Amino acid sequence: MIFAAGMGNPYFTTDTAAAQRAAEIEADIVLKGTHGGVDGVYSDDPRTNANATRFDEISLDEVISRDLRVMDMTAITFCKDNHLPIRVFDLMAPGNLGAALDGVAVGTLVK
Repeated sequence: MIFAAGMGNPYFTTDTAAAQRAAEIEADIVLKGTHGGVDGVYSDDPRTNANATRFDEISLDEVISRDLRVMDMTAITFCKDNHLPIRVFDLMAPGNLGAALDGVAVGTLVK
């Protein structure tokens, strides 16, 4: 099932809405498609730091402690509290959405 849009509540992003809906339907994973050419979670912004390194997998705790901007912190902590992994990938790369839906290891797995 694919959800899009927010909850209509102030101070809550679409990331938080996605995490909440995923928990409500007992989803196995949250798919976070990016659109700026970033293909996963990096140690720093790869658009401004050529030395940034991409993680194939990273823990939710490490995302929180390093203050990495995967999603907003409310969504990240919600996923942590509800044991929801997140797959971060480049939505605009041809074939990536289908691959992510098929469980292929595109981008970064945050768990």
